[in-house]
Amino acid sequence: MKKSLITFAIVSIALIAGCKKKTDNPSPTPTPKPTPETENRMPIPVQTTGQATIALGQAGTLAILAGSAISNTGGTVITGDLGLSPGTSVGGFPPGILNGDRHVNDNISTQAKLDLTAAYNDAAGRTSTDIVTLSGNLGGLTLTPGLYKSTSSLAISSGDLTFDAKGNANAVFIIQIASTLTTTSGRKVILSGGASAANIFWQVGSSATFGTTSVFKGTVMAMQAITFNTGATLDGRALARTGEISMAGNTIVKQ
Repeated sequence: MKKSLITFAIVSIALIAGCKKKTDNPSPTPTPKPTPETENRMPIPVQTTGQATIALGQAGTLAILAGSAISNTGGTVITGDLGLSPGTSVGGFPPGILNGDRHVNDNISTQAKLDLTAAYNDAAGRTSTDIVTLSGNLGGLTLTPGLYKSTSSLAISSGDLTFDAKGNANAVFIIQIASTLTTTSGRKVILSGGASAANIFWQVGSSATFGTTSVFKGTVMAMQAITFNTGATLDGRALARTGEISMAGNTIVKQ
């Protein structure tokens, strides 16, 4: 009987040790598969070279400036002045509301177009020793102050885009885009760390299109047209050198 008890005790101890070992070494938790948003959250280098602001001249006094025409459908509200040169067609106000002055081929719009050309060329010509190259989808990224360049098109999709000024309210962001700029439905540009829409400059080599209910920040200087789909909002300026600006129930506030 004594021998049986000893054998039982040894077996019990072995079983308890085996269970403890399994408990101490649980199966590793599977690594979650990346989503379209997390896949594009690559680290963006922090630049040490600051950029001076882009001087907009008379163009900076306008919320909207177009080359060929301005059109609107729905209840767009623009807070700031509107300019058109050399085109003559402004349609859709009302029902759109302009909380500002209208300048169509007058001295202000003519000078604004000249100043826009100079500002566009300034932004396009900026260089930096630590310029950062961007491509494709900006969704999910955070940009810090400095100069950014794309040799093709850029889009904000599969996530929002954040500008982080790192506590410097005067920090300047310049984004050079060789071709189009597009945001998809509902996507947002988010400001953090004291970033200001007035200090973000988008130089767009062709046209810009803002998706339904998207939220955008900054001064957009497009070579061709700018299109706002239904419900899109802008804090900044929409400045199109040669083409039309079209709106559809949008909110645009000059910053």
